[in-house]
Amino acid sequence: MGLFAPLNAPQTDWRGKTVWVVGASSGIGAATASALHARGAHVIVSARNQQSLLEFAAVHAGAQAIVLDVTDRQAVQLAAQKLLAMGPLDCLMYCAGHYTAMRGFAMDLDDATRHMQVNYLGALNVLDAVLPQLLMQGNGHISLVGSVAGYRGLPNSLAYGPSKAALIHLAETLHLDLKGRGIGVSIINPGFVETPLTSRNDFDMPALLTPQQAALAILKGWAAGSFEIHFPKRFTLGLKLLRILPYRIYFALVGHATL
Repeated sequence: MGLFAPLNAPQTDWRGKTVWVVGASSGIGAATASALHARGAHVIVSARNQQSLLEFAAVHAGAQAIVLDVTDRQAVQLAAQKLLAMGPLDCLMYCAGHYTAMRGFAMDLDDATRHMQVNYLGALNVLDAVLPQLLMQGNGHISLVGSVAGYRGLPNSLAYGPSKAALIHLAETLHLDLKGRGIGVSIINPGFVETPLTSRNDFDMPALLTPQQAALAILKGWAAGSFEIHFPKRFTLGLKLLRILPYRIYFALVGHATL
């Protein structure tokens, strides 16, 4: 199959698989955890919001909840130890996220730093806690939730975009480093999805999806063995085209479109 072979082992049968969804209190994380549970996976959900996690576990028999602040390195280590004591981990989905629209002429350093702490450094904390086990197993899958906002610089994305660009770069490097060790890696780059984070936007969000639609797109991407899972295609393909344009054209197009 050569160049057209799947970049990851296709994941179609979730029965009995253990999946840790970090950032599962709402939105894409909660919807994907629910979809995995419906397909027979043993789902472990984590987030800071204890009430949301308990509500999820109450309506998803067998699911387990571990309250977690991903910016607390020691807490992440303890959570991972608790989880891994239950048995092998088949899939980690990192979906924890922080988002505030921010422009260069109204920079908030504390909030910009918070973006990196949650969106990127939190992912590193979780990876540090589970990678030794995955390497020892010689199998498993890591899926990081980035964003099309990480493709190139965009207005309103002074803090969010760079944190997601870092996740994309991280996933690419992990894929190169871990594929030979039996561990799959994928990056999920959604367009606009109806979540508590995007509800703060005061601008038009084209091709807006529900979290349930996003979850189905993610499961489809995993089943295809994709490295990058991006959706909806009618929106993301246009942004992919923008990635390859020279800066002079890119700045002119994006600047005109976002006036």
